[in-house]
Amino acid sequence: MRKLAMAMLIAVPGFCADFMGIITDSHCAKADHKEMHMGDTDAKCVAGCVKSMGGKYMLYDGKTAYTLSDQKTPEKFAAAKVKVSGTLDAKTNTIKVDKITAAE
Repeated sequence: MRKLAMAMLIAVPGFCADFMGIITDSHCAKADHKEMHMGDTDAKCVAGCVKSMGGKYMLYDGKTAYTLSDQKTPEKFAAAKVKVSGTLDAKTNTIKVDKITAAE
């Protein structure tokens, strides 16, 4: 698995925050796509797990995988490092997405 330096920034439940991580899917929640074999790249695996296997797009920050409320925008960022602006619902481990941008 590729080593990725990712960190979650200020994550106070109920407050808008920025979360850094990689867009993955619920079948490969830790962004490790070796066992799924859904394509020859990590991005194809993420897309395949979502489209063909009913997976959900998630953000993995290196420790925790968060479900994303927006399930359309992450498609173009599959397997990429991103910044997600939004609000964390700690009970459901879901980020209510306001915006997703490529990580700088």
